[in-house]
Amino acid sequence: MKYDVIVVGGGSAGSVVTARLAEDVNTSVLLLEAGQDYPDLENLPFDIQYGHTRAAEEPDSEYNWALRGGITEEQGEIHVAQGKVIGGGGSINGQIYLRGIPEDFDLWASWGNPEWSYTKVLPYFNKAETDLDIRDDFHGTDGPIPVSRKPNENWPVIQSAFHTACLQQGFDITEDMNGTNPTGVGMIPMNNQNGVRMSTAITHLAPMRHRLNLTIRGNVFVRRILFDDGRVTGVEAESGGEIFNVVADKVVLSAGALKTPHILMLSGIGPKEQLEEFGIPTLQDTPGVGANLRNHPIAPISFRIKDGIQLPPDAAGVRIALRYTSQGTQDPNDMLISTSSVFNPLTGEELPDRVGRISCVVELPAGAGYVRLNSPDPAVQPKFDYRYFSHPDDMRRMREGIRLAVKILESEAYKEVCDHRIAPTEEILASDEALDLWIRQTVGTARHVSGTCKIGPDSDPTAVVDQQCRVKGFQGLWLADSSVMPQVPRANANATAIMIGERVADWVS
Repeated sequence: MKYDVIVVGGGSAGSVVTARLAEDVNTSVLLLEAGQDYPDLENLPFDIQYGHTRAAEEPDSEYNWALRGGITEEQGEIHVAQGKVIGGGGSINGQIYLRGIPEDFDLWASWGNPEWSYTKVLPYFNKAETDLDIRDDFHGTDGPIPVSRKPNENWPVIQSAFHTACLQQGFDITEDMNGTNPTGVGMIPMNNQNGVRMSTAITHLAPMRHRLNLTIRGNVFVRRILFDDGRVTGVEAESGGEIFNVVADKVVLSAGALKTPHILMLSGIGPKEQLEEFGIPTLQDTPGVGANLRNHPIAPISFRIKDGIQLPPDAAGVRIALRYTSQGTQDPNDMLISTSSVFNPLTGEELPDRVGRISCVVELPAGAGYVRLNSPDPAVQPKFDYRYFSHPDDMRRMREGIRLAVKILESEAYKEVCDHRIAPTEEILASDEALDLWIRQTVGTARHVSGTCKIGPDSDPTAVVDQQCRVKGFQGLWLADSSVMPQVPRANANATAIMIGERVADWVS
C-alpha cells in the first residue's frame, strides 16, 4: 500500500505531526514507531503513565534506547536516556512544560531564520496547550495539552525553602515562566495531571486513532529513507526480523536529535568523509548533519536533609526554579537553578535517601558536540559526544552557578532543612582549578538533545533544513524534532519540540 505521508517516530513532535495530518480525511498517514505502541491509556504501562516513577529511564528499560555518549574527558561515556516507546521522550521525561523564552526564537531569527521569531512561533505554542492557570494572549486556552502549576500551600518544604532562599538572595518572583517576563524564581509549568504524564501520544494522537486514514505501527525500526532522483519514495524498515520497503509521497523524519541525523547518514545524506568511511553511497554531502549537538550541562550541589523533614513520594507535583542572567553575559536568563529531593527531574537520577540537590544548568551553552556514524549497520548506535565545557565561557558560568547555589543553601531559609552540605567541600570551592575539575568529574546532562540538523539560510553551509524544515536538496522530506533547533532553548526542550511538530504539520499539509 502507498501512503501520502509516512511519519518516522512517534515522539513528542512525531505524534503531533501525525495527529494534525490525519485531521484531513483525504490524507493517508502511516506512523512508524521503533518502540511499543499502546493504543489507549488503560493499557499504558505504569512506568510510562505515571510521572513519579523513573524506571523507564533506566538502561535496562524496554522503553529506552539506552544510548551511550561522551560528556567530558574525565567521565568518558555515560548512559543517555532516549524514549523508545509511543510518545518518545515525552513518555519518560519529568513532565516539565517549560517553553523557550522569547529571546530564544528572536535569536534564531537573527541568524537568518525569520520564520522562527517569537511572534511566529507563539501561535503554535498556544495551539498545543490549554493553560489551566493563566488566560491571556500568550497562553493557549483550547489546545490538547493541559498545563498547570501548583499553589504555594501545597509546596513541599524543600521547594518552599528554595523559593524563600532565592528571595533572600535578592532575586525577584516570576509568576509566569512561560510568559514574556520569565526572569526570577517561580513555579515550573507542568503537563502532569492527577499524576498522569500527559505525552502527545495521549493528548494529540489518541483522539485520532479512530480515523480510517491513519495507520499506527509499533515495533517497526526504520533503517533508511529511500529516494529516486532526489525525491522521497518511502522508507526501508524492519520488523519481526523482516526488512521491507514502504512507499509514500512524503516522509517526515521525527526520530530525535540523535537518531534523526543517524538515519539521514545511513540514507546517504551527511558529511561525505563519514559516508565514504563506512561505504555508504553519498546522495548529498551535507556537513551539518550530526554537527552542532547541543544540550544543557547540569551540575548539582548536594546536602543532607534534616531528619523529620517530610519528603513527599510524588515530589514531581511541585517544582520551583530560578532563572537568572550570569555576570558579564549579554543574553538574558542564560542560567537556571532548581532543587530536588527524591529524584532529579532534569537528569532522571534517583537520589540517595535524605539527600537534597540544588542543580545548576547552563541554559545557553556556547560549546557544541557532534553525532557521527559508528557503523553502516543501522542497528549499531551512532557515536556522539556533548563536549561539555569545550568553550571556556560555559565553565565560567557553571562555576559561578555552583557558588551561587552554595549561597542559596546557606540562606536563612535552609536553617531548619539542611543538616550539612555534602559536596562540593570548602577545599574544592577554595580554588577555580579544583572546582572546575570537580564540575567536569560530576556534571550530568539533561535530556534536551538539540541542534544536529539545524534550520538555516542557504548562506549557512552547516544548515540542513530550510525555514519550513524541508531537507535541502531533496523533495518530499521534512524533519520535525529538536534536531532542527539551531540552538537548544533556555528551557526544557519538550514544549519547543511540540511547537515544531505543530508548525511542520502545517507546512507538510
